[in-house]
Parts: sequence; C-alpha cells; structure tokens
Amino acid sequence: MLTETLQEIVGEGGWTTDPVDLEPHLTEWRDRWRGEALIMVSPDTTEQVAAVVCACRESGVAIVPQGGNTGLCGGAIPDSSGQQVLLSLSRMNRIRAISPDDHSIVVEAGCTLASVQQAAADVGRCFPLSLAAEGSCQIGGNLSTNAGGINVLRFGTARDQALGLEVVLADGAVWDGLKSLRKDTAGYDLKQLFIGSEGTLGIITAATLRLYPSMDHTETAFVALDSPGRAVSLLSELRRRLSDQLVAFELIPDRALRYVERHIDGCRAPLSSTSPWFALIETASAVTGDSLEAALGRALEAGTIADAAVARSHSQREALWRLRHGISEAQKREGASLKHDISVPVGAVAQFIDAATEAVTSAAPGTRVVAFGHVGDGNIHFNLSQPRDADPALFLAQRSTLQRVVHDVAVDLGGSVSAEHGIGQAKRDELLHYKSETEITLMRRLKSALDPDGILNPGKVI
Repeated sequence: MLTETLQEIVGEGGWTTDPVDLEPHLTEWRDRWRGEALIMVSPDTTEQVAAVVCACRESGVAIVPQGGNTGLCGGAIPDSSGQQVLLSLSRMNRIRAISPDDHSIVVEAGCTLASVQQAAADVGRCFPLSLAAEGSCQIGGNLSTNAGGINVLRFGTARDQALGLEVVLADGAVWDGLKSLRKDTAGYDLKQLFIGSEGTLGIITAATLRLYPSMDHTETAFVALDSPGRAVSLLSELRRRLSDQLVAFELIPDRALRYVERHIDGCRAPLSSTSPWFALIETASAVTGDSLEAALGRALEAGTIADAAVARSHSQREALWRLRHGISEAQKREGASLKHDISVPVGAVAQFIDAATEAVTSAAPGTRVVAFGHVGDGNIHFNLSQPRDADPALFLAQRSTLQRVVHDVAVDLGGSVSAEHGIGQAKRDELLHYKSETEITLMRRLKSALDPDGILNPGKVI
C-alpha cells in the first residue's frame, strides 16, 4: 500500500494523516482554497524526496509540494479528492554551506527566508530578498513562485538571487546543479525552468543563493504625495540622485493606512498631515553617499512631495515598515476583499491605477480600491474591499468579473496578470486567456517532457 511505503521512506515523525495536524496545510491564507490529502510526508533528505516521488509515480498518485504555505493563489493546496500526497519540505531546513568570500550560501528548500537572512548577517553579508511573510515562508516556495518583495528595485526577484539548484525530477532522478558560478554558458540554463514553475516541473530541494555586502547605512522615510503620478516622478528623481542606494519604494494609499491604524495594534501614521497617497522609501549601502533625507528635502522644495518623516532609529524604521506589512492583514479584517497582483511598466503605474479604479467602480459601484505596492518595479497589488455594509458573499461572487476588468487594463498597458504571487489555481484560466497560443503550447510541451505522467502539482499553472 502506498501510504505504508511512504511511511517507511520518511520514518517516524516524517508523516501524518491526523486531521488536526493536516488542517494548517490544507487551507490557504485567504481561506479561499481548501483541499484534502491522502497523507502528508515531510522528508528529511533529498534522497527521501526522490524515493517518495518514485513511489508515487509507480502508484500513479499525484504529489503537491508545499513550503511555508504562505501563497495567495492556491498553488500549494491539494485538491478535494483526498487522493493526493502532500509533500512538505519543512524538515529540510539546513544551511549546507556558506562562503563569505564567494558571496554565496547553499540552503535547503525548507529554510525560512528569515533564517537565510540571519545566516548571511552572521558572516557579515546580506541576503536581500524580503517579504512580509519572511518569518514563515520558505526558500523553496520563494523560488518556486519567483517571489519578489520590497527590494526588487535594486536586487531583482528570487530568480535573480539563485546561482544554482538541486531538483528532484518527476521520475525520481536528482539534478545536482548547486554551482555558485556567476558565469556559465555551457548549454541551457536549466535552473530557470524550475524557478517560477510552482512545483509542476520538479521539486526544488536546495539552492545556492547570491549574497551581497552588508548594508550598514540605511535610511527610511515616509512621504506624503497627492497622486500616483507624483510617486512615479519622485521615484525617477531619487533613482537619478541616489542610483543603486535606492532599494525600496512602496506606494500606500490613505485608505490602506487607515485600515492598518484601525486593525493592527500599535500602528500609527507618522505624519500629522493628511494626504491621499504616501510612499515608504528606503536606501541602503555599504558606505555613506548622498542621503535620502537631502534628496527628499529637494523634492519638498520642488513641490513633488507634501511632507516627509525620516526614521531616526531602528525602532522608528520598524514602525514605518509595520504600516506597509500590515496592509494585507488589515484589509482581511476590514471585510471581504479581492486581490490582484499585476505588473505594468513603471511609467504606466499611475495610468493603470486611474484606469483600473474607474473600470472597477463602474462595474461594481461602492467598491473600495486599495492599490499599493512596489512602484519601483511596476508591481501593484490592486486589491478591492467590499462596499461598506455590503453582503460579503455578493461581493465575492463578482470575483471573476472584476478580475477580468482589472487584468484587461493591465494587459492593455503591456502588463502581466501575475507579478510575484504566481498562478496556482487562482489564475490558471487567466493565464490561458491572456497568453498566446504559442506560449501555451511551449509551456505544455515542457510540462509533458518533464512530467509525462502529470504527477507533479496537477491542476496548477498550466
């Protein structure tokens, strides 16, 4: 019997069928997706992962890989059949090697993002990927969804941090590609096939990641703006003056700020003045250069911004970032919401927000738009809160209609329906709708070639 075989492979403590133990792994954070599992296995080694895959393949049973289960698109949730194997990477959480001189670190897929950041800091280096869920999200999941976060402006997405991968393939073979080379043109760059594939092409078990010099000089500021257009102009000016010192530029609407103040304990707006829009900006460098405060002073004189607060201590910096990171939780407490993770060219951010807001409020009057996020890389979380005193179920019933309205605007502006949250189950139909026939055909050929039996995370992405 398959379950007995899997139990033998992973050993005592490496599996569960207990409904109580399984429950946190069967529901996604937004409570939109819920599934059932035949068994959850938690391998301790790559060899155990490979053996699990072989056993499932022989039995014709599908596998759903899962990291920290912090995704928002149902990509790590099994279906409702109760016949899929949930494979948790959480026990594979070792730092295998770290080389300060090579500016690289080798980590297993179950390492939390925060633990990788700390390991880098312990040797005077920096791992720059940063997300609100970094205390619980795992590196394997970060790479499988090509996570973005707040520092993409300077450092790029998770894809840009990966030097090499170790991957278990659908036939149980292990590809050891854990190199730390910065230059390698010997054939296809295979790691890029698996990054962003959400476990549909192979299971990432370890990664070699890029490290950077420690950023000892940090400035953080919260500024008031009258429009997203002003934010884009300010971003352009700061990039000109500060170059690669600029690491984060987050747009926050006043509505989101009020949600956070209302629902997240200890969060208060740092400015006494009111404004329809704000930006949270951060610079970081190994050496002192032109300061963010000086650049913002010039922006204030020019009328680009209306007001600004600069953090004077680490605790003040953390308080500013709590405002930004608390938006999703605050919106959840505010009522029913619909989330859209889109990207457009940076220069089209303001146009997108204006056009999408008009389109949404026309289609569903009273909807409260909460548009925030990573202006520096054109990634806007265009979230929608239910109208005040509306029936949540009736609002959520408009999900498909409003999703298509938002996505149409983004795509018309040369954008994408998924910037950093992946496709999962939530946006599979949208991918098929907006991608060309040629792109879909290529993706299906890759899936068929690498997973001919269709056992790796079926029903996700493609």
